[in-house]
Amino acid sequence: MSTMPAPQSSPREATETTALRQALASTPRPPRASALSATLAFAWRGMLKVKHVPEQLLDVTITPVMFVLMFTYLFGGAIAGSTGDYLQYILPGILVMSVLFTTVYSGIALNTDLTKGVIDRFRTLPIWRPAPLVGSVLGDSVRYLLAGTVIIVLGVILGFRPEAGVGGVLLALGLVVVFAFGLSWVFTTIGLIMRSPNAVMNTGFMAIFPLTFLSNVFVDPETLPAGLKAFVDVNPISHLATASRGLMAGTASAEDIIVVLATAAALTLVFAPLTTRLYSSR
Repeated sequence: MSTMPAPQSSPREATETTALRQALASTPRPPRASALSATLAFAWRGMLKVKHVPEQLLDVTITPVMFVLMFTYLFGGAIAGSTGDYLQYILPGILVMSVLFTTVYSGIALNTDLTKGVIDRFRTLPIWRPAPLVGSVLGDSVRYLLAGTVIIVLGVILGFRPEAGVGGVLLALGLVVVFAFGLSWVFTTIGLIMRSPNAVMNTGFMAIFPLTFLSNVFVDPETLPAGLKAFVDVNPISHLATASRGLMAGTASAEDIIVVLATAAALTLVFAPLTTRLYSSR
């Protein structure tokens, strides 16, 4: 059997290849990106995706507005006697609900990168291994802030008046974002387990809907049956809603705030390492 001769490069190609090798050999190797710089780069990537696909902001702009208007004007008169009184109660709860719903998209975005092969490219980079994960979650925190800001501004327009002023509102928003940061690690874990973005979305909302509605976001637990009230009282989302209301009204309980921060820390400590391990093995 005859073998085909190897293709011969032209003198010009050989010269260019030699010049390129000499340039690379004489140039000092760029420094390795630090963990912080790599994380911030991936956080910026998450925000750039919103810039190129602005439709991604619909869930943090249009959806919160719909929730506030529908619940306030459909149920306000029946539950609290007037829409104004109900708005004072429900707005912090809607803030909690809308921001926590947004955390599901952290898992969806990660699963989308995984199914499209983007994660495989990230693994080949000489960077801190968890940087794409941490950066993605930090970038999503900007979405949480935007969703919360939209709700608060709309509430003020409709007549919501926080007794603790701007400081109390900012503290409540910050507390919700911290809790959402911890909860988002749960959905990134789900995003690495499920096979498709639709599966992540269905699983995420199946989990977050019952926990949100079986809380004190919409109604006072004192009006509930004893068994249901017992569950609502220990639900971490109830503690988050109560702490948010207290911070906005200037009557926050240290116990509720501690429970919220401890839950956020526990979720991060459990699911962030689990997400990192799944990310390395998938």
